[in-house]
Amino acid sequence: MTLEIILLLLLLGLLAGFLSGSVGVGGGVIMVPLAIWFLGYSQHQAQGLSLAVLAVPVTFLAAYTYHKNGHELDWRYALVIAVAFVFGGYFGTKLAISINQQLLKKIFGVILIIVAVKMIFFSSAKA
Repeated sequence: MTLEIILLLLLLGLLAGFLSGSVGVGGGVIMVPLAIWFLGYSQHQAQGLSLAVLAVPVTFLAAYTYHKNGHELDWRYALVIAVAFVFGGYFGTKLAISINQQLLKKIFGVILIIVAVKMIFFSSAKA
């Protein structure tokens, strides 16, 4: 691994971590496109990288910071979602590896567009 690659990986991690902590995005939304664009990864490789990074509870400290600063988190909810995420991730991966990379990339992009439109135009957050 060259110094250039190490610096690129550090930049990718810092950017994903910063955006995860500041606006709640990181894994799929940031790391997948950056891995494709800057590391030359395929869609499958980029998704695998994103999941591998999340395999370790890297965002626990960020979540705890929100909790500690008065943004109450229900840790029971987080635990239930995390357990379900493990199973959903397993079955979702089984499906993803059977899909052609070009189609998978399009599905990924459409999901990002749908989420973006919903976030921009339809607010449903509790005050």
